[in-house]
Amino acid sequence: MKIGTDIIQVSRVEKSLAKFGDKFKQRFLHPEEIQIAQKTESIAGFWAAKEAISKALGCGIGSELTFHDIIISKNQKGTPVFALTKEAQRQHKIKTSSLSISHDGGFAIAVVAITLEMESS
Repeated sequence: MKIGTDIIQVSRVEKSLAKFGDKFKQRFLHPEEIQIAQKTESIAGFWAAKEAISKALGCGIGSELTFHDIIISKNQKGTPVFALTKEAQRQHKIKTSSLSISHDGGFAIAVVAITLEMESS
């Protein structure tokens, strides 16, 4: 099992939104995510989630895994879940995953647990 976590100050996201507007969101959010993440806290949570996922996969955000390779959504209960693009999934082979996003006190944090297909439980 692989674990990743990330934390970000919501004020950093607020400043980026004020400076760059929608271009900031488009830089790292999929169009479907933009529809879900309307509040600044949610946008910060999605940023933290994508960073946490990349850390769990051991590659970070970069040429091997981009922000747009990770797509966060919510299930019927409102719990955050994620999927990788087909190409990224072929490369990383995620079998199971669990994602938690929270925000409070001016911070957003995300924790992810991932099991890869080649790992035994």
